[in-house]
Amino acid sequence: MTDRPGIAAAARAIVLAAAPSEKIERSFETAKAWGAGDLILEPRAIAMPDTPGRPATPELRLPTEMPRRSSGAAGRIAMLHAVAHIEFNAINLAWDLIGRFGPEANDRDLIDDWVRVGAEEARHFQMIQTRLQALGSDYGALPAHDGLWEAASATADNLLARLAVVPLVLEARGLDMGPQMATKLQSAGDEESAALLRRIHEDEIGHVAAGMRAFQRLCAKSGQAPETTYRQIVQLHFKQGLKPPFNEAARSAAGLLPHFYLNA
Repeated sequence: MTDRPGIAAAARAIVLAAAPSEKIERSFETAKAWGAGDLILEPRAIAMPDTPGRPATPELRLPTEMPRRSSGAAGRIAMLHAVAHIEFNAINLAWDLIGRFGPEANDRDLIDDWVRVGAEEARHFQMIQTRLQALGSDYGALPAHDGLWEAASATADNLLARLAVVPLVLEARGLDMGPQMATKLQSAGDEESAALLRRIHEDEIGHVAAGMRAFQRLCAKSGQAPETTYRQIVQLHFKQGLKPPFNEAARSAAGLLPHFYLNA
């Protein structure tokens, strides 16, 4: 009998943490504890929250209610704020996957990968928040929308669907858009912000790769064809299909090859 705490319970605490600083600190501490063998993988699932903890700001709006992004310095801040909000939600998504699906999946490779992803998403948020502060703003200063967490809610009962929708659609879309955003920032003379987005882009290739590995392993265990299963899930959750442009080089570096997503 062990008295070591569990990784799923630790993941739940991270998702529930409202203050960004606490969410970041808990992410780093949990990743370190898992790597040191101080946490166990619980034998049974635990209840995960329907809504993550979040600060009082930013104000959450529908995507159609978001203001048009301005140009100049204000536009660059708005772009970085949007990235910060994506990364904040990505922290919740990574740890929610561990807490919600980890015990049932009983797949240590999955847990290892998503603990790393959770810590990296926390680091990404921390970097962008620091950059926003250096530019005279902060996370929460502008409105944001909640589309990423809606994807988590829509896939709360199916690990294959979660992997297909989050890393293999939404994070893969980040691979398509990230380099373009970095180029815009560089063209505007903000090399420091552009460098941050390029660093995040390299990490995100690894996140999509982790999703691809896990998706293929789970399909193999259940006797499902990965490409067919992926297309079925995408068609269920994205009625309009996946739209180009696609960064085929970055997607392929993550193991997400064109035949998987083209015409999905």
